[in-house]
Amino acid sequence: MAMVNVSTARKISIIARIAAQQAGRNRTVGAILQGARVITSSWGRILGQLWLEVTGLVFLFLAAIGAGALVREYNKYQVGQATSSRVLGSDSPEGALDLLRQLKVRNDSVALLLADQRMPRMDGIGFLQEGMRIFPDAKRALLTAYADMNAAISAINQVNINYFFLKPWDPPAEHLYPQLDDLLDDWRASYRPSFEGIRVLGTRWSPRSYELRDFLARNHVPYQWIDVELSANDPETKRLLEALGPEGADLPVVLFQDGTKLLESVPAEVAKKIGLRTRAQTDFYDLAIVGGGPAGLAAAVYGASEGLHTVMVEREAPGGQAGMSSRIENYLGFPAGLSGNDLARRAVVQAQRFGVEILSPVEAVGVRTEGSYRIIKLADGNEISCHALMVATGVQWRRLEAPGIDQLQGAGLYYGGGATEALSCKGEVVYVVGGANSAGQAAMNFAKYAERVVILVRGASLASTMSQYLIDQIKETPNIQIWAHASVAEAHGTTHLEEVSVLCSDTGKIERVPASAMFIFIGALPRTDWLADIVERDERGFILTGPDLIRDGQHPKGWTLDRDPFLLETNIPGLFAVGDVRHGSVKRVASGVGEGSVAVQFIHQYLSKV
Repeated sequence: MAMVNVSTARKISIIARIAAQQAGRNRTVGAILQGARVITSSWGRILGQLWLEVTGLVFLFLAAIGAGALVREYNKYQVGQATSSRVLGSDSPEGALDLLRQLKVRNDSVALLLADQRMPRMDGIGFLQEGMRIFPDAKRALLTAYADMNAAISAINQVNINYFFLKPWDPPAEHLYPQLDDLLDDWRASYRPSFEGIRVLGTRWSPRSYELRDFLARNHVPYQWIDVELSANDPETKRLLEALGPEGADLPVVLFQDGTKLLESVPAEVAKKIGLRTRAQTDFYDLAIVGGGPAGLAAAVYGASEGLHTVMVEREAPGGQAGMSSRIENYLGFPAGLSGNDLARRAVVQAQRFGVEILSPVEAVGVRTEGSYRIIKLADGNEISCHALMVATGVQWRRLEAPGIDQLQGAGLYYGGGATEALSCKGEVVYVVGGANSAGQAAMNFAKYAERVVILVRGASLASTMSQYLIDQIKETPNIQIWAHASVAEAHGTTHLEEVSVLCSDTGKIERVPASAMFIFIGALPRTDWLADIVERDERGFILTGPDLIRDGQHPKGWTLDRDPFLLETNIPGLFAVGDVRHGSVKRVASGVGEGSVAVQFIHQYLSKV
């Protein structure tokens, strides 16, 4: 047997090979193999396929009469070698190419393309040419007879093959395996693993793409973002879109590691696919918590750690508004500060350690009482029953009322921290609307990437609304500007935000300025309409609890117990409210954590009488 080395190593991670052998001199079979080893055979007529597991690795061989001996030899050859091989099979070059396209969509890697020159409908050189378009960095080798030497020379010129093998190669342990090892060793020397995980294909200015990225980030799911417009000239992106075919136009597309994909996907579909729990394991719990911000998470940890069978229902992602904060520096016990996302992640791990069942993304849409039971109705039609119910749904940002705002939401205009957008703002001008801590924390984060960050505040300064440590940091950051007495009059843009009209209240003038992105942090409104028929609220929708329910010494209407409502209890016995959603609460992370933990003590007192 002769072997000719014709080029250097290239990258990529799975061996893909077309081994097509003549059966009775006129029948051909192809196979694709993944991993770090390749098996071929050149005997007789085809009988079928053989699965074999060796040292924990699964191989798929194309078996022929006489191939059993080769299998046994190769297994002996494998003993003691650290390999991670997986083999896939195809009985035609066309099928092999389809499989290569699937591997590309899965973000798998290909180290080697090995093809027999004589195959029906497509010769080996033709296959290698097509395979190169999908995996251009894969090594390439050709199996050929001595009579086909001209084909080998053509392969060198046309597809720049790395090796060609002359048949026969008996015994393979001497004339096939070692040579393939050398080729693969060259590949390993320059191999860099590709990203293994979820990939999201979309465009920066797509609201649905932003919704997906924000959902994955807030639920601590690693993913790779591929902007098909920004990377339109990237060869790898082009190849991926070609492998997807027409489906690549149904953006956003979510690609999973197992090769499956979701087209025009939404968070609920992705949540189901990645295994986020959206259905309760049982129908009844001691304590049910609606809302997964700091207050809800604290209540979950303390409740479960003290023996209460606890479930937490979260509409979007655990962490709430605090979870979107880029940096919290005044939370006790973290002198260097931490991100809201990190705080939420730690709290979720702690809650799950104590057995808390977390349902997300799941929305509560109603509550009713039946004797001592509190029953939550969910958006999907299911219900959860409990003895004690805690509402910790926090607040949501107030909508900015100005022309153009609603049309551009998610396309350069965002409510909240926009942590997933920070890197995209590199070298751009970013506007932050609002003067509270959340706005200051976001401005400091964007200043790391943006050319300039402009904070728009209605008042004369930040002194009355923002913590002093943040004000000091902003003053020391040269690319942050503060525009006082300023508000947004209009947002402009067709497919995305391009300009903003800013009204200066002390002069009455409107200035139209270019803007790539605008992040809104104004006001805070509770989302409590789903409780309107059962729970007493103030004029803004915040829930009344404890002493605020007592008017002229009288208990709230319908109160039947011979005691006053507990400090954090609503007008419905056993239904509690904590955190930002509660009337009169201090809007700080530490305050929410404190209320959530304290409320558990009142819940124990309530349950002792149920």
